[in-house]
Amino acid sequence: MDVLVAMSGGVDSSVAAGRLAEAGHRVVGATLKLWGGESDAGCCSVADVDDARRVAQVLGIEHHVFNFAEEFERQVVDHFVDAHARGLTPNPCIECNRHVKFDLLIDRAHRLGFDAVATGHHARIVTREDGLALARGVDARKDQSYVLGFLTASRLAGLMLPIGELTKPEVRAEAARLGLRTWDKPDSQDVCFIESRHGRDGFLRSRLTLTEAAVVDRETNDVVGHVPAAELVTVGQRRGVGVGADGEPRYVSRVDVAAGRVEVGRREQVEITRVLLDEATMTFARRALGDGDRVMAQWSAHGTAQTATLRATPRWHLELDQPARPVAPGQTLVFYSSDEPEIVEGTATICAP
Repeated sequence: MDVLVAMSGGVDSSVAAGRLAEAGHRVVGATLKLWGGESDAGCCSVADVDDARRVAQVLGIEHHVFNFAEEFERQVVDHFVDAHARGLTPNPCIECNRHVKFDLLIDRAHRLGFDAVATGHHARIVTREDGLALARGVDARKDQSYVLGFLTASRLAGLMLPIGELTKPEVRAEAARLGLRTWDKPDSQDVCFIESRHGRDGFLRSRLTLTEAAVVDRETNDVVGHVPAAELVTVGQRRGVGVGADGEPRYVSRVDVAAGRVEVGRREQVEITRVLLDEATMTFARRALGDGDRVMAQWSAHGTAQTATLRATPRWHLELDQPARPVAPGQTLVFYSSDEPEIVEGTATICAP
């Protein structure tokens, strides 16, 4: 097969390319130029492009750079800024995967005549009676099925995930065996378009007019503090809101940017048993979920899935079996099968209560 491998310059995508080349496929590497601004982290730096190119040389495969910077700015960066302006907490890596890596890249690969696209994500593609399904990677600590939960069976048909069956130590060992310079390269932990020295808050300050907000006790309605920027506060946040001096933590339960109001409370006061879902964003990987279906629900990349029941009325929401800390609106929620909790069933965006 002719396979285009998305090579970020990290060890995972390096080994993905190496495994496919060793398996006899005609492999071509492609590194995506996504961010035109300053960056010292993530997967968009000049050093990462150089690492990918040198890995390709060792493997004896072609390597190209695709420029998707304009689309990335519009689909990912602008979305990130706009969401925070509205008091939401988006996941830019999911938006990048959705609109760039598994949309633009796959479409370009098809136009160029490739049979498949491969990435170095820690996830698996498995075959079930009703078709292909996305599953968690073997390495539970590195599993990335959450950030790929939007993939449908039709997209999975043209996708390869060569390292999903490996643990991270096995990936590094294979990279060392292949003589790849990335074998001991640290994993990227940061958003690629945000410099570590300025952080998320600094980036948003450079692009938004920020709103001072009162911090209000949700039970008494008393003003207990102030924050300089409501746009920088996240639902579920415990630190950085200037309350809890009595030693008992307070958690953010609601952010209203327009009203300049941030609500906080003790954990038992803010815990939730229901999560509202944006019906317009609900996608299903294999089959449409319906009212009363049991699921495992996960709303952060490395969070623990919660048992829940999907409800359609009065609007789409999840009823959680156990109370949980407040969930940030704008985050992606991924449904996993209640019978096979490693199998992804679909996704939705979380709405404000």
